[in-house]
Amino acid sequence: MNSQVKKNKHHQTCSIHVVENTEQSLSGWTCCRIGEQIIINPSRLATYCLAKWDARVYDAFVVAAAVQYCDHIKARPSRGWGRHFELRIPVHDPDLWNSAAVSLSILDALCFLTGDQWDLSFVARKNEAPKPENYIIQTESTVIIPYSDGLDSHITAKLIEDELGAWPLLVRLASKQSKGVPAVSRTKPFATVPYQVKYKSRESSGRSRGFKFTLLSGVAAFLTGAQRIVLPESGQGSLAPAMLPAGQAYEDYRNHPLFTVRMEKFLKALFGVKVRYEYPHIWQTKGQTVSKYRNMFPELDSWKNTRSCWQPSHQVSVNGEVRQCGICAACIFRRMSIHSAKLVESSTTYVWNNLSAPSFEEAADPDHTIKNPHGAMRDYAIAAVLHHEHFAEILQAESSLVSVQRHIHDLSQSLEIDVSEANAKLHQLVVQHRAEWHGYLDSLGPKSFIAQLTSRAK
Repeated sequence: MNSQVKKNKHHQTCSIHVVENTEQSLSGWTCCRIGEQIIINPSRLATYCLAKWDARVYDAFVVAAAVQYCDHIKARPSRGWGRHFELRIPVHDPDLWNSAAVSLSILDALCFLTGDQWDLSFVARKNEAPKPENYIIQTESTVIIPYSDGLDSHITAKLIEDELGAWPLLVRLASKQSKGVPAVSRTKPFATVPYQVKYKSRESSGRSRGFKFTLLSGVAAFLTGAQRIVLPESGQGSLAPAMLPAGQAYEDYRNHPLFTVRMEKFLKALFGVKVRYEYPHIWQTKGQTVSKYRNMFPELDSWKNTRSCWQPSHQVSVNGEVRQCGICAACIFRRMSIHSAKLVESSTTYVWNNLSAPSFEEAADPDHTIKNPHGAMRDYAIAAVLHHEHFAEILQAESSLVSVQRHIHDLSQSLEIDVSEANAKLHQLVVQHRAEWHGYLDSLGPKSFIAQLTSRAK
């Protein structure tokens, strides 16, 4: 177990038993039933069946779904961070899953990613899982990209296409089809997440999403023979969440090399293949990546159709039209980067479209009713501004010096580069972020409620 995980010795163990069909769970354990809480969708599963059936793939999806179920049904303690999960899962080959290579590598990845303690045991399935009736003709690809509807995914896919001369293979990360995306096709590989998980959520931190997304792309690499998995996040998106944990929260490593090197070991142990997660933009800001895209493809405006906001539709509707909120961390990150790249979006892209306004309320579209001016949405805006502000100042903050040096050392190991190189590149990244952040604040003006939240207001 990772030594950084924050334990709570007084917090009760949460025991989850994943069972098949009508099988009964162990006494005292919470039942997670395949077919009820975990639903493997046949049509979606078929997009992962490339001319062959491999039970390890099915079992990997059940494991990922079970981890997601655990992560959301148990609230984190009011003091501390970590929880303790005991998870029992039926698989086709328990000897493989219980082997030291597989079990230790998956535990290392999960504990490091979530900050929780996990005890996993694998038992033999009572029945073979149903095999999909249709298969897709084997698809070969040299590059896999985990793909959302976001700006990073869209731009990276286009840049990789230019590099390869062919469109990379996209592993869609959405559990349902988004507006404007074609319906799931049996002839299109990896069209959407092949399973659903049902639960009453008691925890929203959702660190297990990193496991879900890296596993889906790893399975795709195994099935296609691809050795490269290109992650589209910029340096700010990959590194800042781990370097700037919020409050008493455990560091967020969902898009960090320290986590993906652990997933590489797990995938090698489970599938016997070597895959590599690559970070082509890790030493660049999002603004630099968007600028590169703009310079290479000045005639394209499809980037405007991407979505960065993670707010649900009922929070971001104006006159029945779903927009992006414009003030969460993802939206402000997007807006800063687009400004840096000298691109322009429509005034109807965001609910809070006028960030130059002197107040949170005045920044919103006049046709949008703010239910609680001092509620969660305002808190999201404050947290977003402070996140970017703190990353811009992290090299100047004496309290961050030890942490920054630790991260530099960790990056040099996980990326297999010299410490001096990691140090120089991280400093360049932060300096560039600082310039872009200050440039964006200047564009909003000193009376902006956003600017008033920063050190410039003092």
